[in-house]
Amino acid sequence: MASNAPLPPLRDVIATFKLNAIKGLGQHFLLDLNLTDKIARAAGDLSKVTVLEIGPGPGGLTRALLDQHAWRVIAIEKDKRCLAALMEVCAAYPGRLKVLENDALALPETGIAELAPPIKIIANLPYKISTALLVKWLTADPWPPWYEDMTLMFQREVADRIIAAPGSKSYGRLSVLSQWKTQASRLFDIPARAFTPAPKVDSTLVHFIPINTQAPPGLTRTLQQVTAAAFGQRRKMLRSSLRTLGCDPLPLLHASGIDPTARAEQISISDFEKLAIEFEKFSSSS
Repeated sequence: MASNAPLPPLRDVIATFKLNAIKGLGQHFLLDLNLTDKIARAAGDLSKVTVLEIGPGPGGLTRALLDQHAWRVIAIEKDKRCLAALMEVCAAYPGRLKVLENDALALPETGIAELAPPIKIIANLPYKISTALLVKWLTADPWPPWYEDMTLMFQREVADRIIAAPGSKSYGRLSVLSQWKTQASRLFDIPARAFTPAPKVDSTLVHFIPINTQAPPGLTRTLQQVTAAAFGQRRKMLRSSLRTLGCDPLPLLHASGIDPTARAEQISISDFEKLAIEFEKFSSSS
């Protein structure tokens, strides 16, 4: 369902409400309506879902989500300057957009009354907090999480880390956590010049579908500990880097069937899970 009333071009909205992007908030506005529509379409059928959008800014992607028949959009915006512009979008799509002034990092999403399942998270994330937000959503408890899937924009180098395979230079802690908890896939890239102001790097849209893992409670936290130790000294062999866990790593590695001379970037997601399980056994017995 399209807007009931015409909305001004996004550049006019930015000028009217003086919405110059703030570097400290990691803001880079996407004003090309063809691209915002492409993002909304890539997220799939929105007609029966509630969409959670973070950092809508002047509302370009918000408009696209509503035009792509999103049943309802809950937009979380920290920047007070954007609220008046977003109220115009609310008026153009009566009853379908709710704008909340809040810090997405501190917000307990399950406490938002209007956020009714099924839920999709779709956002051009503020670069400054994109990784922190992703980790927050990947470590949701209980699991499977409160959302159905996520379609999120990142700086391309962050997206590369998310989807990196073992053995690659980009493979690291974020790769392990993302791929252990979800099926993460690259959708498409967007050049830096498409944003206002243009960032120094291109961006990538990534889609995440939660995996229904049967991991015991607390294992996500343990996995984060293990990967932090392993990749914290990624040039060292695991028999050395894992000593920062506070125990002799050799029994853990042998029990997991992992070569102690291997390095972190050589270890598969499933082997990191085995290692986390063994470390959790050790921690509970000591």
